[in-house]
Amino acid sequence: MTRESDGEVLYENAFTTSHELDRDTVPLVTEAGRCRWKTENENHNVLKTKGYHLEHNFGHGQEHLAASLLTLNLLAFLFHTVLHLTDDAYQKIRKKRGTRKGFFQDIVSLTQYLLFESWQSLIDFMLYGSPSPQAANSS
Repeated sequence: MTRESDGEVLYENAFTTSHELDRDTVPLVTEAGRCRWKTENENHNVLKTKGYHLEHNFGHGQEHLAASLLTLNLLAFLFHTVLHLTDDAYQKIRKKRGTRKGFFQDIVSLTQYLLFESWQSLIDFMLYGSPSPQAANSS
């Protein structure tokens, strides 16, 4: 518990641990607990607010729908993270577009009206405006 000079409680938290606690280990356990929650909150924030539409009540289905949709969302997040770390074209588009959510909106808009031969054609079009996408076949 952290208190202000006037005695008011500024911060209070509790951790459950099987580690033996003493003067030397309490700061380490506290830091580990805070890092865990920081990581968890940041990941959940991305999945909820950056275009993945993962909400608390996400995917309430009859049997396995919720688990299937959650798995697909987590796989998408994994692939986007790998692309962010390893793919130059993806990094350029994200830098050019700004936000992950905006990137997703661009993909939805483009693929709703235009047909691309491949993922690479879509990426090239987003980066350079070429090669020209094929007109979508409306029949």
